[in-house]
Amino acid sequence: MEPVTEESWASLPVQLSPGVLRALEELRFFHMTPVQSATIPLFMTNKDVAAEAVTGSGKTLAFVIPIIEILLRREEKLKKMQVGAVVITPTRELAMQIDEVISHFTKHFPQFSQCLLIGGKNPMEDIEKFKEHGGNILVATPGRLVDMFKRKSDGLDLARSVKSVDVLVLDEADRLLDMGFEASLNTILDFLPKQRRTGLFSATQTQEVENLVRAGLRNPVRISVKEKGVSASNAQKTPTRLQNYYMICKADEKFNQLVHFLRHHKSEKHLVFFSTCACVEYCGKALEALIKNTKIMCLHGKMKHKRHKIFTGFRALPSGILVCTDVMARGIDIPEVNWVLQYDPPSNASAFVHRCGRTARIGHTGSALVFLLPMEEAYVGFLSINQKCPMQEMNQQKNVADVLPQVKSLNLADRAMYEKGMRAFVSCVQAYAKHECSLIFRIKDLDFASLARGFALLKMPRMPELKGKTFPDFEPVEIDTDSIAFKDKNREKQRQKLLAQPRMEQGGRRKGARNQAWSKQKAKKEKKRKLTAKRQREEGSDVDEKDMEELLNDTRLLKRLKKGKISEEEFEKKVLRSKKGARTGAAAGSDSEE
Repeated sequence: MEPVTEESWASLPVQLSPGVLRALEELRFFHMTPVQSATIPLFMTNKDVAAEAVTGSGKTLAFVIPIIEILLRREEKLKKMQVGAVVITPTRELAMQIDEVISHFTKHFPQFSQCLLIGGKNPMEDIEKFKEHGGNILVATPGRLVDMFKRKSDGLDLARSVKSVDVLVLDEADRLLDMGFEASLNTILDFLPKQRRTGLFSATQTQEVENLVRAGLRNPVRISVKEKGVSASNAQKTPTRLQNYYMICKADEKFNQLVHFLRHHKSEKHLVFFSTCACVEYCGKALEALIKNTKIMCLHGKMKHKRHKIFTGFRALPSGILVCTDVMARGIDIPEVNWVLQYDPPSNASAFVHRCGRTARIGHTGSALVFLLPMEEAYVGFLSINQKCPMQEMNQQKNVADVLPQVKSLNLADRAMYEKGMRAFVSCVQAYAKHECSLIFRIKDLDFASLARGFALLKMPRMPELKGKTFPDFEPVEIDTDSIAFKDKNREKQRQKLLAQPRMEQGGRRKGARNQAWSKQKAKKEKKRKLTAKRQREEGSDVDEKDMEELLNDTRLLKRLKKGKISEEEFEKKVLRSKKGARTGAAAGSDSEE
């Protein structure tokens, strides 16, 4: 391949510095993509840009290069504690990836320091790192960045440092808003100077993104990059080098088909998407046992400290399988992914496109396959119309081994696996019920017996969706599931200790709690609400005093319920009264807020 020279980038109306060209050569980016050639000149000539381009089109370099060039051309050079550019992105993995790309450029410009601010680690470490090394370029997730602004008492005055900001980039802007970071973004924008260049990058355009463009950008140039020779109305939202397939199979055949496919593609690199964290935990463990001599890793949003290690480890592998949720669906660039396998269709159509976009990136080829139930075949036509995403059918593979008995054996051998399977099934049903395309994904048409066989369950779980139903097509294993022990001796010892206690000591409400959907168990809901409030405070969400007072009141009521001081009926009445009062107060104050 030809080396990067000034001539090879001569089509740009602006000249790139030698250090940037050397970095491009090292990264082996020999040619510009359309979004880069359209965006870089505008961004470098002091224009705000709102860029929309298909996933995998090279948007990261479209803002990294202008950041470096703009900071190089500053009249007054940045000091160590002055921030010149801020890049905000929705997930830790994407932030780490962008930080890594920027580091390839900053090594040619030692006068620039960079700092990564993401959750999952001690914020004091970030503060000390910033104070010691500075951070002319910040790459951050919204929550951690807002938290840093609030830590003036810890010796960091970030609000003062960002007064020198020249460039702000919001990457995956639609996802930032989908994940509820609007309040955090508003807080961040209030700290930044109005005289700056702003770039907003996304793969899909939504009304929320349009609102953000109007609020945060000054007379922006809108860039929408489509495939060559394709009109905007017919523009395909997945890369043209992507081969997109679907396979129709029953719920109790899907896992066998998946295992057979992976066994016959061992030399390749795969992402396997499931709808929930519990499904990743369970099916990932099953795949580890069934597919030998292949590296299998699991990653989902509830993992905190392990995510960085797993993500970087999988990126470095020449082949392997990453079992994951949609936390890996947006903007993540994993080298040489051959297949994206969607075991469960995502909850919305745009997520389907983003999942597929993990392969066939920046000029490479790739393939994607989604498994659909017979009643879901209409989804193919829906995606073709709604997302301009054409697919071709892949026939079921022949001579497929039935691995479900082996999975049952795993459940019988370890209570941890058995419990993971029950949780995975319940979470899968609940996710199915929430699918935005409910006309196709109809929970009432779902064959629960076939689904349970596909999960290799030993028995049907108790959950509201199954109440009053019989399942003659499902044969439970003739065993007392309470006799299944944990392989982990400490866990089993603890379980036996609990079983030895008299029933009344274990808590009389346990049976009732099991008969409810997890999402409806009051204790878990209140605990989740408390943790959410804590996370929102850490991320800088606008939680006013009334909301906090309501939360604290609900927590007190929950403690009284647990101690038996009030009945469940009294608990419900008091919580309802509290919510009604809060709504009345909010309605009374709405006119003044407008």
